[in-house]
Amino acid sequence: MPFPSVLAFSTAGDAANGLLNGWDIATLQKWSLIYLGLSSLAFVVVWVVGYLRKPG
Repeated sequence: MPFPSVLAFSTAGDAANGLLNGWDIATLQKWSLIYLGLSSLAFVVVWVVGYLRKPG
């Protein structure tokens, strides 16, 4: 069963017309990178706090 053509973008420009709330692709990429950076930082903080609180 083939995938719908909605999932088959050749470039980022192909998806630009289908974004929600009138966003452009540059804004989506910027906020995606910010989200990934903050979630990675939170993961590292949780790991370090767990390591420091480890008994023994």
